[in-house]
Amino acid sequence: MTALNKTSKGVDSAESGSTKVNGRIQLLAASAGNAVEWFDWYAYSILAVYFSTQFFPENAEGSLVPLLGAMAVFAVGFFARPVGGLVIGVLADRFGRKSVLVLTVLGMGIGSLMIAVSPTYEQIGVFAPVILVLARLVQGLSTGGEYAASSAFLVESAPVGRRGFYSSFFYISATSANLFAIGVAALLSNTLDPEVMGTWGWRIPFFIGAVGALLALWVRARAEETLNDPAAPGNPTDTPPAEVEKVGFFSFLRHHPKSVFFVFGITAGPAMVFYIWTGFLPTYANVAVGFDVSEGLTASVIALAWFLLLQPVVGTLSDRFGRRPMLLTFGAFFTLGTVPLLSLLQDSFFSFLIVQMIGLTFISMWSSIAQATFSELFPRRLRSGGIGFPYAVSVALFGGTAPYIATWLGSIGDITMFGWYISAVCCLTLIVAFFLPETSKKILD
Repeated sequence: MTALNKTSKGVDSAESGSTKVNGRIQLLAASAGNAVEWFDWYAYSILAVYFSTQFFPENAEGSLVPLLGAMAVFAVGFFARPVGGLVIGVLADRFGRKSVLVLTVLGMGIGSLMIAVSPTYEQIGVFAPVILVLARLVQGLSTGGEYAASSAFLVESAPVGRRGFYSSFFYISATSANLFAIGVAALLSNTLDPEVMGTWGWRIPFFIGAVGALLALWVRARAEETLNDPAAPGNPTDTPPAEVEKVGFFSFLRHHPKSVFFVFGITAGPAMVFYIWTGFLPTYANVAVGFDVSEGLTASVIALAWFLLLQPVVGTLSDRFGRRPMLLTFGAFFTLGTVPLLSLLQDSFFSFLIVQMIGLTFISMWSSIAQATFSELFPRRLRSGGIGFPYAVSVALFGGTAPYIATWLGSIGDITMFGWYISAVCCLTLIVAFFLPETSKKILD
């Protein structure tokens, strides 16, 4: 039997105590890089309204410009993530989490800098949107790889009985980055003239992202590696180096197909509702009940702050009571409660805030523990690839397409059907979670 299928005698160093790992440094290293990744990701979506015409002019002569614009804004970022999750995830399983986490944050910083300094369509023509597409491609690859490597890194750094708590820091940092991106965009838009904001003010957050990447690189350089290489001299294992199977692309699928299915299915519903409740909900409310989208920004800040506070609480609860109860609660609520919850939306700030906060409360029952749950399904040598690829594919298929399905339903005058679509996908997640083994007390191999 190969080392990929065996349980190593060298258990998680943070759990066994064989190697002293500074938990605070590990958390800071994972959180700092992840925050940079998501700040850049959110900054693009928030600021696109200011710079889109500089890259994709409405009256552009080149026929490729609208196509490139659509690819950049709607497709490249999301659909590059599965490639990043696969390639970078496998690299993390081969060469270690730390080196790959340096690579992902470096890629995000480069992508951010490319956008910050990119010439406009007026200056270089069709090459301007080409540069933007390339930047988004780099960011998408980096984000997909970040999730794969960071999930394994966080959970492998956790002490016994605290993997759920450590896991929660992924969305603590991601939500903090979202709030920071909103704050920076609001500050700039309120202090700069609209003309200035449209010409160069929008570039400032991307420069901030590039500088943040350098700081994250410095922090991550001080982190400890969490991948124990069975072939390394002196590593405690009963498998001779000659018998160690090299981690290849899709090794995780060959050896653990059921775990891959669990990751895909458990991600499907949450990926959809997460992107709806954190980004698209104001637009949905506008189409459904005429809600003023501008009020959605203030409500989202309040709701996201609540969502952030819930992460460590729910993560800690999962360490005590298990992962399955949280995931089953999430699935049951959105299967049965999505349509009634969305029906509460009215053209008022208060009703919108209540709907958003209730939704995010139940989403936290997935977001705070997803990394721990997924990591506990795979052995160490297949963990990053096993998490990264199925997760990113599920996000692309369900999270990336959800706003467009809602928009299409709105265009045919049947926006309320979207709630039933959400319920159906979340029912899939509920069924998968029902068959998920409880792993909260498992010793990581």
